[in-house]
Amino acid sequence: MNDNCSKKFLGGKAAQSIIYGLQVALIALAVAGIASAQDYGDKLKFKGGIGVIPVTGVAANGTVNLNVVRGVSPGAPWRIAELEAEISSDGHIKVTGRGLLLASGNGIGTNAGQSVHATLFCGAAATATAHNSTLTGVALEADGDFRIDDFLSPAPPTPCDTPVLLIRNVGGVWFAAGIPRLPGEDRK
Repeated sequence: MNDNCSKKFLGGKAAQSIIYGLQVALIALAVAGIASAQDYGDKLKFKGGIGVIPVTGVAANGTVNLNVVRGVSPGAPWRIAELEAEISSDGHIKVTGRGLLLASGNGIGTNAGQSVHATLFCGAAATATAHNSTLTGVALEADGDFRIDDFLSPAPPTPCDTPVLLIRNVGGVWFAAGIPRLPGEDRK
C-alpha cells in the first residue's frame, strides 16, 4: 500500500511542483550569491580607523621597536575619530577622515600643519605591493578632518588580498590605518 502511494506521489503533479520550486529556489540562491560576490569584488571598503602608536615595545637591551607597517615607519602618536574609505576596482579611492590630530607633545590636539595621502597595500606583509593616491597631499582641516577623492597608482589587483590602508603624510610616515569592512558586515 505504501509503495502505491509513493509511486503515485513521485509520478504526480505535486512532486513535479515541489521539484520545480526547489530548482527555482536554488537558481535564485546561486544568482544572489554571484551578485553578492561581484558586488564585494567591485569595491573594497574600510570603516573605522586606528591612530598610530609609534612604538610597539622596548627590547631587553633597550632597543626601541618601532611600529613599522608594510615597511612604512610610524609618525608621532596620532589619533583619528572616524575613517571611511571605498576603493573601486579601477583604483578610484574616496576617503573621509575625521579628527586626525596629534596625540602627543606641545602640538597635542592640533593638525600640526600636515597634509595626507592614502596608500593601499595588497598581499602578505613580506611581499605586499603599494598603491598610492596620486595627489601629493590633502591638507588637514583645523579639526583634523580631510577628504581624499583620487586614484591609486598603480591600480590595485582584484581581489586585493590582506588589504592594509594607511593614511600617510607627505614625508611618507603613517598616521592612521583603516579597518577593513568585510562583505555583509554592517557596522555603524
